[in-house]
Amino acid sequence: MWKQILDNSSIERFMNEMDFFHDSCIKEMRYISGAYVNENRGMHAINSARSLRIIIQRQSKEYPVIELEFQKLKFLRLLPNDENYTCEILDSTLLMSDGYIYWMDWGGLAASDIESYTGTIICAETLSWRSIDRHLGAEFYYLGKNESTCTKTP
Repeated sequence: MWKQILDNSSIERFMNEMDFFHDSCIKEMRYISGAYVNENRGMHAINSARSLRIIIQRQSKEYPVIELEFQKLKFLRLLPNDENYTCEILDSTLLMSDGYIYWMDWGGLAASDIESYTGTIICAETLSWRSIDRHLGAEFYYLGKNESTCTKTP
């Protein structure tokens, strides 16, 4: 069941439940733009969906795997570390500003930090989340038409 983040009190509850994403990692992402080319090669060149789903795995007994769904994505700035560096999230920020919700992979940030922050940041109109237990490990969660099917990573 999806739960919506609607206001500052739901942000506070969610972030406390997730321990501000301490000891977490971004495992997978799936973006759907809404644009496509049909069988006749006609293009629907409108980003009508702008939906971003993210799988986050956590070293926590409660909610070890959650899926975040950002709707009407405004922007995503993804800055993954390379294989020589650790990528765990130690703390994060979730806030609302100017009608958008922002998630950043660093804690203690404010709306005034959004433009200057150089880490991963997601900005969208809405955010929902759900627990998807039994999906710890290296297997892929997002696969084509059947998201609940997993496969081994290469």
